[in-house]
Amino acid sequence: MTDTPETLVRTATDAAVTTITLDSPHNRNALSATLVRQLREALETAGADPAVRAVVVTHTGGTFCAGADLGEAVGRGLTPVEATAEVGSSMSALMRSFLELPKPVIAMIDGHVRAGGFGLVGAADIAVAGPRSSFALTESRLGLAPSMISVVLLAKMTARSAGRYFLTGETFDAPTAVASGFLTAAADSAEDLQAQVAAICESVRKASPQGLAASKALTTADLLDGFDEAVAARAAESMALFGSDEAREGMTAFLSKRKPSWDASSS
Repeated sequence: MTDTPETLVRTATDAAVTTITLDSPHNRNALSATLVRQLREALETAGADPAVRAVVVTHTGGTFCAGADLGEAVGRGLTPVEATAEVGSSMSALMRSFLELPKPVIAMIDGHVRAGGFGLVGAADIAVAGPRSSFALTESRLGLAPSMISVVLLAKMTARSAGRYFLTGETFDAPTAVASGFLTAAADSAEDLQAQVAAICESVRKASPQGLAASKALTTADLLDGFDEAVAARAAESMALFGSDEAREGMTAFLSKRKPSWDASSS
């Protein structure tokens, strides 16, 4: 991929592993139309290259991915409901791209993960996070729900952990995310993160392309069975929530840095 001022996703291939870097730190690697398009192109290129055994998805800046860039969509003239529909379609396509790629997708994270960022990590086959990582599903505090991303999250997280973090919006760290089933491993330092991912990639290099594709298909079969129907139902739910009075109040309060009308906390 040729670097241009609009390059938000960068790729490099070394020793049979393609590293895809989300490089849009100015908006916390939000899923703008450009970033989504470039990420899908990078995945397709890696998937079609017989020399590539695995794909590592990582990031620049302090945030892995902040989720949808609704502001960018609205800025292109879309209504909030239209923007929500477009973002939902992009999110489902990205998650499917991760799941269908016939090679392991390894998420390497050392920053914050929010909203649609959970969908990317949840759709990855292996996910390792460093000590600067934090995770929070804050949708319920905005009058929303983690609708679209729940399709992959509920397949990875334990029922008890999903029940807690979907509902409370609490922030949790990498070791807690491992215990929840969301992450594969947590690293103690940036160096340890690099070492753990390098070790995983070295193990993958020993596998045959056919063996990798067939083995991955076994692990994603249940998720892909009925995937389109599930995301369509969740997309409809998401659009209804975004169009509600409570969501408008939640988003207005968030942007105004005030408590929403329903907040009964003492803080």
